[in-house]
Amino acid sequence: MIDKTSDRNDTKDDYPDGSNRPSRPGVLKIMQSILAGAFGVQSDKRRQEDFASHSPWPYIIAGVLFTVSFVVGLILIVQVVLAGQ
Repeated sequence: MIDKTSDRNDTKDDYPDGSNRPSRPGVLKIMQSILAGAFGVQSDKRRQEDFASHSPWPYIIAGVLFTVSFVVGLILIVQVVLAGQ
């Protein structure tokens, strides 16, 4: 019989120091978090998972890259629209 009342999270590993640190987030999870955060639709559960992750650097780097690409994309769109007038 499967015990469904267990509070153990399958995304955490046991480390020799006895701590349960969350596993490293994947690229897709980071991208989803960045996009959801940028558009203001990220759930509180997902935000807490992001802040509990191994390191903030993947999120910081992805956020900066997203912001730069978003601004460059807007500049290109404006240039194309203005060139067509």
